[in-house]
Amino acid sequence: MTTPRPDRLSATRNVGIDCLRGLAILLVIVHHLALPFRLPLGPSLLGEWLPKRLLDAISFNGYEAVFIFFTLSGFLITLRIVERDGDLQRVNLRRFYRARARRILPLLGLALALLSLLAVCKVPGFAPETERQSLAGLLGSALTFTFNWYEGRTGWEPAGWDVLWSLSIEEVFYVGFPLLCLWLPRRVLIGMLLLLALGLQPLRALVPMSDEVWWEKAYLPGMAALAWGVLTALLAARWRPGAGAARILGLAGAGCLVLVLGWSDIVYRHLFKANLYLVCIGAGLLLLAFHAQPPAPRRGLGWLARMGSLSYELYLFHMFIVLGTESLYRSLLGDVQTWTFVVYLPVLGCCYALAHLLERGAMRLGLQRSAPARA
Repeated sequence: MTTPRPDRLSATRNVGIDCLRGLAILLVIVHHLALPFRLPLGPSLLGEWLPKRLLDAISFNGYEAVFIFFTLSGFLITLRIVERDGDLQRVNLRRFYRARARRILPLLGLALALLSLLAVCKVPGFAPETERQSLAGLLGSALTFTFNWYEGRTGWEPAGWDVLWSLSIEEVFYVGFPLLCLWLPRRVLIGMLLLLALGLQPLRALVPMSDEVWWEKAYLPGMAALAWGVLTALLAARWRPGAGAARILGLAGAGCLVLVLGWSDIVYRHLFKANLYLVCIGAGLLLLAFHAQPPAPRRGLGWLARMGSLSYELYLFHMFIVLGTESLYRSLLGDVQTWTFVVYLPVLGCCYALAHLLERGAMRLGLQRSAPARA
């Protein structure tokens, strides 16, 4: 590999990458807000003015957004290893694991403490809902990054806890990934990553769709999306396209994402069920473009970029506000669907404010650094 160049991500935040991450977390929050109200935008007054396909694209692409996150995470983590250590084969294990622990564990610990308190108080949406589930099981699986496996064995977990499944996939991948970087020859490592990335859909097909939870949350399909991000980063470290080529890559990547988010049914029926491949490819193309030619900040998108920089805080804590809002709405209006659309902007604002406070608090306590391009 060529000697790594200092990446512009090291000097300042990359607005394009932050906006992509902001879009992903926005889709996740809106998806989780839509589910409790049962198609909340459609039966509301807003549904009389906007096309159903657009409303569905806004409301029900949270799962696809998680795979955007996986691709982003693999890209940024790999790029950081290359920048700091010069090559994947020279990854500094102590520094890598310390950085992951510093980023993940403090806020995860706080989230688990709050989730446990609400579970003990038997608050709906946070307390175990079946005899197969227990607070000890929820906590133990979250702390050992086996939450998705636990959920696969016991059924859907309480909504407040359910977001932890994707963190389990990501962190298990990062336990083993640096070790493979050290142990395997470069060509063998890249070959394994390619097989994993290309096997995304076949790996999902190994799980029967009747096992709904595990079909959505198994380890290997999520790790395949992470592999797409790793491979994209390795390509970005060797190749920096010019402005014209980057623009074409960006348009192609955006086209892939728009196609999946807006017309997933057509992609599934007529493009060989390639939805998640297009998500990973689209995100990868955008990352290549943004890395090579970082876009300038644009008026009107600062809030989205800021949501991207707060994506981990938003990911861990948005369900507290979402479930609280649902409970308040139902206590005031019952099952009336007409006005559900009015809660969306206040919920997003509250999530944003809470995430900002959490970030500031963590920085003041020295638990988190103000890193320019966190994964």
